[in-house]
Amino acid sequence: MALRFGIEEEYFVVDPVSREVVPRAAAVVRRAGAALGERASTELVAYLAEAKTSPCDDLDKLGEQVRSMRTVMAAAAAAEGVRLAASGTPVLGDLVPAPIARGARYAESLAVYRGLDDEQSICSCHVHVEMPDRERAVQVSNHLRPWLPTLLALAANSPYWAGRDTGHACWRALTWARWPVAGPPPYFASAGHYDDLVGALLECGALMDSGTIFWDVRPSARLPTIEIRLADVAPTAGEATAFAALVRALVEVSSDAVEAGERAPDPPPEILRAAYWLAARHGLAGHGLDVRTGRPASFGAQAGGLLAHVLPALRGTGDLDAVARGVRRLVAGGTGAERQRAAYRGRGRLTDVVDAVLLPG
Repeated sequence: MALRFGIEEEYFVVDPVSREVVPRAAAVVRRAGAALGERASTELVAYLAEAKTSPCDDLDKLGEQVRSMRTVMAAAAAAEGVRLAASGTPVLGDLVPAPIARGARYAESLAVYRGLDDEQSICSCHVHVEMPDRERAVQVSNHLRPWLPTLLALAANSPYWAGRDTGHACWRALTWARWPVAGPPPYFASAGHYDDLVGALLECGALMDSGTIFWDVRPSARLPTIEIRLADVAPTAGEATAFAALVRALVEVSSDAVEAGERAPDPPPEILRAAYWLAARHGLAGHGLDVRTGRPASFGAQAGGLLAHVLPALRGTGDLDAVARGVRRLVAGGTGAERQRAAYRGRGRLTDVVDAVLLPG
C-alpha cells in the first residue's frame, strides 16, 4: 500500500506594479482561510503566505489539491490587490530587516535569533511522508542523506536576491544553512540518539523549541511523518507534485532498506557539505559530487541514478511515467533557476523574472 504524503508551500506576496515583496501575507491568508481553513497560514516573515495539502495516497489527488490551493491563494491575493510569486528567494524588494509577523512565538524567535530572522525571506516546499513510528523515520533519514544534494539540485529555484543575481541556483539553501540546526541531518543510531541530541541543543539554547529543528530531514513534531524540507518552492504545481512523488518513492525504498536491515551509507560531513554547495551553486545543469562514491559527477547523471534507485517504488505506485517525465523536462528545459535567468535575458528586466514565477490568477 502506498504511503500517504502531502506538501506545504510558501509564496512571496508581491506588489503587482513594482513586483517588490510587500508585507501583506496576513490579509491574503485571512481571505484564503474561508476556503482552506487552517491549510492557509502566515509565516515568520510578513511577506510569506503558506498553504498545505491534506494527506493523499495518490499522485493525481495530490496534484488536484496543489492546483486547487494555489488557485485559492492566488485569488485571495488578487482580491487584496497583490500577487503571489513561487520563488525560493525574493527577486525584488527592500529585504533587510524583514518585517516579522505578529505573534508571541515570532517575537520570541526575533529575541533569540536576531539577525537570522532579519534575513529570513525565503520560500520552500516541505514534503511529508507517512511513517509507522519515529524510529523508522530516523532510520529512513539516514538512508536519504546521500541523495539530498541531488534533490536540492532538482528543486533549485532561487538565483536572485533583492535585485541581484547571486551566482547560485539555490541561494535559499545557503541563507538557510546559517541557522544553528539546519542543513543535512546527522547520522542517527536510533530515535533515542536523535532525542538525546535534540535535548542537548534545547538545553544549551541553540534551539528555541522543536519547531526550530531546521535539518533538511526530520521526524515531524506534530504529525506521524518524516518531513523533507530542502526544496525551493516549485514554479508550477506540476513540478511540485512530481517532486513530491519522487521524494515519496525515495522514502519507500529507504524504508524497505531499513526493514531489510541494510545499513545506510554515512558519507563524511565534509563531502556532504561540499556536495550541498555544488548543488546550490550549479543546480541540475552543473557538475557536482556524488557523496556515495566521493567522486565528481554531474547532477544530471545523479538524477538518473536516483530514478533508477527508486524505480521499484515508482512502479508500485504507478508514478513512474509522471516522475520520469518531470525529471527529463528539468534536465532538458532547465530548473526554475535556469528559467528565471532566461526570463531576465529576454529584456534585461528583473520584473520579467517576477512575472515568470507569479501564480496564475
